[in-house]
Amino acid sequence: MSVEIPQSMDDVVMQVAQRKLHGETVTEDEVIKNAVRDILQAFFDEALEGHYDDVKWAGDDLEVTDIMGKVVGKVVPKGKDFIADFRANADDLLLRFEDKTTKIVGGR
Repeated sequence: MSVEIPQSMDDVVMQVAQRKLHGETVTEDEVIKNAVRDILQAFFDEALEGHYDDVKWAGDDLEVTDIMGKVVGKVVPKGKDFIADFRANADDLLLRFEDKTTKIVGGR
């Protein structure tokens, strides 16, 4: 997974500070929301040994589409939303993403 994708709240705080130094105004929630999608995308890219599936937001859920645009899976937050899940326990969220990726990729 890319070093630039925050995987903990410490990483989020650091990225917000770094982006602020470069004149960008971004909130922790914005960084987390982008990180959550990017983390799941990275898991799919790794599992498929390339970028074949796309992960995108579908409301508060994440939807996975294959190369033909067919929805092949959906990942839903455990709590209120993925931002709350990340804040509560980023490690648990990453483990759930890894498990869900395995199930979606293996189910084809």
